[in-house]
Amino acid sequence: MTVTRTARLTGAALCAALALVIVVWLLRDLAVLGPSTELLWSWAGDHGFRLHAGVATSLVDPLLLVAYVTTALTALRSSLAGPALAVTGLTTLALRLPGLWASGVEELVTALLSLALGGALVVTAAAGRSDDRTGPGEGPDVPPAPPGHDPARTGPVVTAGILCALAGLVWAAWELRRATLLPGDHTVSRFTGGRSLLLPALAVPPGWLNAVLVLLLLAAAGSAFARAGHARPLGLLAGLLLAGVGASGVAAALRTDWHTFVPEPGLSSVAYDLASGYALLTGLVVMALLGRPGRARRVPYRPTAALPPAPPSRRPPGW
Repeated sequence: MTVTRTARLTGAALCAALALVIVVWLLRDLAVLGPSTELLWSWAGDHGFRLHAGVATSLVDPLLLVAYVTTALTALRSSLAGPALAVTGLTTLALRLPGLWASGVEELVTALLSLALGGALVVTAAAGRSDDRTGPGEGPDVPPAPPGHDPARTGPVVTAGILCALAGLVWAAWELRRATLLPGDHTVSRFTGGRSLLLPALAVPPGWLNAVLVLLLLAAAGSAFARAGHARPLGLLAGLLLAGVGASGVAAALRTDWHTFVPEPGLSSVAYDLASGYALLTGLVVMALLGRPGRARRVPYRPTAALPPAPPSRRPPGW
């Protein structure tokens, strides 16, 4: 799906606005904590900084910032602008929806603004579609190939799809396991948010985040197996979130006193550490497989219909 130049510029501007909202909150947290690594540890899951420093951002915010910057560049330069804008907009809607029942006014305004900009991204991708299938630098002798049907990309895309499917099943199984071990009210709080979770102001409830991540991974796997045109943007975003969540779990494994959110000590803690390491490695591999653009194929020009022969220089009688 190609989009017009106006849609590309509009999508890039919307992504810049979404990134600016996150940058403002990041600058606020940096002003509170000062020039140190405390903000990084807070994103990784250290509850101490959340209690004493009033951190507002969570791990999702820097990951979305990377996604917005990448999508803005993709909208300006790549033929995958339409799918990238749509995938980023839908992900923004899914991750910012819990902010509607936030307690603070600033957080509620941020959620409403992010939802409006994310919806505008989806509308821009849908309304800015163009019938012109000739991409930049392509002429009549180089017919464009659909992004998902390039034979040079079939192997990496399918491999990334298999990894996404396995990671989605593992993460879904872990969330179901946690739901069976935790009390019912705590399980509900993991999806709706609650003061007992000690979450930052802009944080996505962990259960909600895991549900969105599982849906992204399974959707990325399905689109990769179908070799759809949106397989690469969807897989890259799913891999980015998966790597970020896995990095947070690996950081928590480095400090054993952070395992207060694990349902039961011992085997569950080890399983969570292994799952986090697997998520980090899988996310990085998926991004590496889908990050390289496919090679353009040149197809010799073949006219669709031959022109009638030219008349002879001396016309025969009755010509």
